Amino acid sequence: MSKSATFERPRSFAAAAVIWQLTQVLWVGGLWILHFGLLPVLGKIGLAPLLIDDISNLVASLLVAFAAFGCGLQVLVLIQVQGLASLWRDMRGQLLLMAVLACAVYFLLRMSVVDQLRWQLFCYLVLGLTGLLLVLQPVPGRARRARH
Repeated sequence: MSKSATFERPRSFAAAAVIWQLTQVLWVGGLWILHFGLLPVLGKIGLAPLLIDDISNLVASLLVAFAAFGCGLQVLVLIQVQGLASLWRDMRGQLLLMAVLACAVYFLLRMSVVDQLRWQLFCYLVLGLTGLLLVLQPVPGRARRARH
């Protein structure tokens, strides 16, 4: 086992692919499971609607912060595998930049304007849909292979 580039590149691509997919599952899955899993269950067990709204606001803010961290990690993986120019030339990079922008606007609205819940929900939906579109993209470093 020599330390040539032929042995190091597949290992780094494999690690980048694992980091990409794990991060993506955690932040995109977390965003969607909140609205399709947790909040309907809280409504079914009979919690008060105001309590459900408070839980939703708190958990949504935590998930958007986690999504911002996950997007940042995915941006680093994309830059490592395909270079800095892939952020604006590649669909994955554009989607990640859009997700980071949605996170930033969400927190900007949360800190500056108090009663802008609809705009925060819009940013949350943009973040969730961007995550779903990102899931459909191939993992960086892996070429699309035809399966026979």
